Amino acid sequence: MSVRRLAALVVLLGLVVSACTSEPEESFTGSRLKNPYQAADIALTDTSGAPYSLGADTTKPLTIVFFGYTKCPDFCPMVMNNLAAAMNRLDAADRRRVDVVFVTTDPARDDQRTLRAYLDGYDKEFIGLTGDLESIIEVGDPLHVYVNDGVKLPSGGYDLGGHSTFTLALDSDHQAVALWNQETSSAEFAADIHTLLTED
Repeated sequence: MSVRRLAALVVLLGLVVSACTSEPEESFTGSRLKNPYQAADIALTDTSGAPYSLGADTTKPLTIVFFGYTKCPDFCPMVMNNLAAAMNRLDAADRRRVDVVFVTTDPARDDQRTLRAYLDGYDKEFIGLTGDLESIIEVGDPLHVYVNDGVKLPSGGYDLGGHSTFTLALDSDHQAVALWNQETSSAEFAADIHTLLTED
C-alpha cells in the first residue's frame, strides 16, 4: 500500500472514530434570550396574602413564569398541564431548585382563594400571584408579556382582549434567560429546565 493511501486510510479511520465518540449537539426546544429581560421589582400578592416580586423573590436557580387566568378555556390549561407534568419528570434534586409561578391576567375574578384552588389542581407547590391590573401590566411589561384589560360579554363571560402565551425562565438574578411557546410539551420543558439547571 502506498504511503499516500495509508495516510488517507488513517485520516478516514480518525473521522469514523470521531463521529462515533463525539457528544451529540445540545438540543434546546425553547428560545434562549441573548439579551435577558430584567424582571421589575414590583410586589404582587401570593395566595397566602404575602407580597411577592418577580424582581426580588425569585431566588431559586430557576423560576418558571406563566401569565394566564383561571377561566382560560384553551392555552392556559394546556401550558399548566405540561408544566405540572414537566415537574414530575424532573428528579428530586432538580425539582427542589425550581419554582413555578402563575401570574393572573384576570385579577378581578382571580382572587387568592380562586388561584390557590386552581393551582392545587396542577401542583400544590405552584405559586400564584394576583394584584391590581395596573401592577400586573407593569410586571409584564419589562418581560415583554402583553396583558390587556377585559370586557364582559353579553353571555356573562369575559373577553380579556388577549395575553401573551409564552412561558419564561428566570434565573436567580431575576432575569428571563429563556422562553417557550404554548405548544411546548412536558418532555421538552423538563429537558430544557434540566439543561438550564446544569449551566447554573
